[in-house]
Amino acid sequence: MTKYHTIIAIDPDVDKSGVATLQTEGKKLITNNLTFPKLIDFLKRMNEDKIHFPFIVVVEAGWLNSVSNYHTEAGRRGQRIAKNVGANHQVGKMIVEMCEYYKIPVTTIKPLKKMWHGKDGKITQEEIASFTGIVGRNNQEERDAALLAWVYAGLPIKVK
Repeated sequence: MTKYHTIIAIDPDVDKSGVATLQTEGKKLITNNLTFPKLIDFLKRMNEDKIHFPFIVVVEAGWLNSVSNYHTEAGRRGQRIAKNVGANHQVGKMIVEMCEYYKIPVTTIKPLKKMWHGKDGKITQEEIASFTGIVGRNNQEERDAALLAWVYAGLPIKVK
């Protein structure tokens, strides 16, 4: 893997995507939620500054999973889940497309294994803080993006 000064990891979402910006040298991590237009503006600004530091955008690509059906969920609930998942996948694909259009370095990776103590195996605020050091409130999309950046950077995960 090429060494990057900064990794921008994105957990795509229809309303606001989770965004984590990780400076790999000092392990400085900042998380945020951005709407699609604000996210693209942010990425364009980062691309204008790339002369000063190399970066890559890492997008969680759930559409790369071989199976994504919701037969265990009955009726309307299953339909709603499938619709939301499909919409989030489309946002992710559009983020990748926009990065490619603006010649922003981008890669996709499959969602990470859900092995944490939160609901449905999601990572909790306490767990992400234990190895990243980020403090304060953050939501699930931000934590997922932070974890994605941390793992992509190859940094150690030590849950206390």
